[in-house]
Order: sequence, then C-alpha cells, then structure tokens
Amino acid sequence: MRLMKLLENTKIIRYSGNLDTEIGGIAYDSRKVSKNYLFICIRGSFSDGHDFIDKAVENGAVAVIADKAVERADVAVIQVEDSRTAMPIIGANFYEHPTDKLKLIGVTGTNGKTTTTYFIRSIMQHAGREAGLIGTISVDVGSKKVESSRTTPESVDLQRIFRDMLSNGAEYGIMEVSSHSLEFGRVDQCRFQIGVFTNLTQDHLDFHGNFENYRKAKEKLFYKTTKANIINIDDEHGRIICSRIKELRTPMITFGIDRKADIMAKNIEINDEGIRFTLITPEYETIIRSSIPGKFSVYNSLAAASVAYVEGIDKEFICQGIEAAGFVPGRSEVIPLNKPYKIIIDYAHAPDGLENILKSIRHYAKGRIITVFGCGGDRDKTKRPIMGEIAGRLSDYAIITSDNPRSEDPNMIIDQIEEGMKATNCDYICIENRKDAIRHAMMTAEASDIILLAGKGHEAYQVLKDKVIDFDEREIVKELLKEGI
Repeated sequence: MRLMKLLENTKIIRYSGNLDTEIGGIAYDSRKVSKNYLFICIRGSFSDGHDFIDKAVENGAVAVIADKAVERADVAVIQVEDSRTAMPIIGANFYEHPTDKLKLIGVTGTNGKTTTTYFIRSIMQHAGREAGLIGTISVDVGSKKVESSRTTPESVDLQRIFRDMLSNGAEYGIMEVSSHSLEFGRVDQCRFQIGVFTNLTQDHLDFHGNFENYRKAKEKLFYKTTKANIINIDDEHGRIICSRIKELRTPMITFGIDRKADIMAKNIEINDEGIRFTLITPEYETIIRSSIPGKFSVYNSLAAASVAYVEGIDKEFICQGIEAAGFVPGRSEVIPLNKPYKIIIDYAHAPDGLENILKSIRHYAKGRIITVFGCGGDRDKTKRPIMGEIAGRLSDYAIITSDNPRSEDPNMIIDQIEEGMKATNCDYICIENRKDAIRHAMMTAEASDIILLAGKGHEAYQVLKDKVIDFDEREIVKELLKEGI
C-alpha cells in the first residue's frame, strides 16, 4: 500500500521524502522491521521509539512516523501530533478496516473477562458461527492459536489479527478490552457492535490513580458500540455507567442476580461440581449449567447469555455452549491428582478476585482451605495488605509467597501482604520461593483439604528482576508428586 494512502485521516505537521513509497508492513518495534516497512516511533514507559530509528532503517524501514522533529534524507519522515494516536488510524488503513465487516464484541471489567469471552465463543461455535478470540490467555484467529503477551494487543497488531480472523472465515471477533487499551487508544479504530461490562473492583490503581478514573477508562468502550451495551446492574460501578450512557442511541441491556434486570439468574444452585440456575430473559426461561463453581461463574454465564440473546441465538445453543466450555485455563482449574486433597489454580491477583474464589471454595469445602498466594511487583501496592486480610479471613491456613516480583524485593512485598494477614486469626507462614511454598502446602494438606494456588493462573512463567523463568504450576505439582510428596 502507498504511504500516502496509509496516512489518510492522520494529522500531519510536516513531512519529507517520497510519500508515494510502497509500504510492505508496519512495526513499532525496530526489531520487527523488515524490508519496505513503516516504522512508528512510540514513547513508552521505559524507552522511546525515536531512539531506535537508526536500527529500524538498518533493518529495512523506508518511512518513519514521529511526533518530534527528525532530520533524515534516506527515508520518508512524517511528523504527526501524536504517534500513538496516529498508529491505530494507520493500522486500520493498512489492513483495510477489518472491523467494518467483522462483528466485534468487547468485554471489559476487572474480573470475569476471560471466562466470559470463552463462554461467548463456545456459544457461537455451538450455533455454527465462526469466532476469533483475543484475550489474556491467547489469541486465536482460527488457523492458529498463540499465547498472549497482554490482555489487549497494540493497535496495529489488533488490526492484523482482525484481518486474519476474516481471512479464516470468522463472523465474530470476541475480545477482552483492558482499561489500559482504552486509555492508550489501542482500540480507537475498532468498530464494536456489542460492549459488555462485568464488574469493577480494586486493581490497576497504580496506573489510574482512583476508582473514578478507572471506571471512566472502562466506560469509553460503551461510546464505541453500535448494537448493544450489556451492563452488570448488580455492580455499583455498572449502575453508574448505566446512568451515564442511558441517553446513547445504542440500546442498553442489563443483567444481574440481586437487582431487577433485563436478563436475570434465579433458583441458583452452587456446589463443588459447578452451578445450575434458571436464565430469565424477556422472551424465555431456560436452565443453565456450568462446571465452574461460584457465584462469579453465574455472572459470567449471564454476561455471555446476554450477548447471545442480543444476537438472536437460540437458547439451546446458549445452554450447550456454556456447559461445554468447561474449565477455562487458570480459572478455578482443578489439577488432576490421585490424592485425598484437591488443588485448584486460579488467576485471582486482585482483592475481589481472591475473595470470590475463596468464598466459592468455602461454599463446598469439606476440609481446610490452604491458600498459597503473593502479589505482583511494580504494581498497585495498596492492594497487598487488603489481599492479606482477605486470604487470612477466608482461609484456614495461608502461605504467603512470591508472584511476579519483577524489580521489587519479593520479601518486601511479602512484608506488606503480612500486614493484612496479621489482622486476622489465620495461621500462616511466609515462604518466598514459590515452588517451596507449593511443596509445603502439599506436605501439609490432609484428606478433604483444598489447596488454592492463587495469582498465576494460566501463566507459565515468573518474572524475577530482569529474568523470566519457566514456572507452570501444573508442571510444578507434577514434579513434586514425582518426588513422592
């Protein structure tokens, strides 16, 4: 595609060089630049793309987008007001606006995004409708599935993924939409048909500063939709969002359990085998089952069912899709082992998520709950004592350990968690090494106990200072069982 065509609708301050240059690809990482590429200079938290222009040109870039003055005679240079704002426009132009054809569904909220998107996709598949998936665990365009490095990819990557979905025959694109992606404009050129709000609880306040800013970031999704906004009315912030978007032309659908909503769950049954409830819509009632236990699972099922209802999908496919979805990796995932106790892995890494999974387990636990958990480094520090208090209040025994300490001292993180733990009567121990912590839990467990490994979920690694090491808790458990534990 010609460079001039790529630049349509961008705000150009000045340019030099040939705008008729043929562009073969786009990259914002100089290491991923190839012959005839356009390199977009993005300022990040730790680096500035403008510092890597030489490397990008060396790798084959023939044009550069920058938001500060750059003097080069060997490539075309286009100075724009803001490179990050220009990037989604350029990406959408290059990939020919795929979301004009793809039916895009976005799910946002603190908890439940991943499971909800899996449920929606399973429903679509049972209804015979092809759907791609973008989220925390993986990106699946139909022909291939790759691990995800972030909840919502960068804007150029998103447009490429959507184009791949269309090429693979997808009718729908289902994606998790993070508050960061909304704040940084990654989804600015995504044309959403449906937006879903699951809930809002404490997380990412190190970035957003307060709950109001966090909510307003999530709320941006619902001004981008054309067919329906689906909101959890039981959630306090969901009700605020409802009040703020009710005048939009896009119809609003509410779902809930405790408050009157358009789509509701009644006659709820929860046990260690999963959930069962009556789904009530304006047109019909039906029984929903899922093998994921917990009240949170009811909410995720409701959100997915609401999307299917809006899309006119038959209730039998809704029931089949949710039931067939089974366990989502790292979400209340039971590890198979021939032991008298049980091990559950869950991604709960924020206060509400930890409380939800522990309350769910408490509902059916016959023995003790042994919780192994930590908190991530270089992230919201205020939630650490809160999570300590939650784990202490809802566990019978707790092991405070490392999560992804990143650049922080893991023992300092543990000390901050311990402040909250000390406010409870829970018996606990601090073991910094996570494998040793899991070993201790397994050696301590007795018949009918449940060990919860919280925080890592689907992640198969640990971030320790500048190193990323392999750390899949499923494999760790297997290794420990081979040791005879």
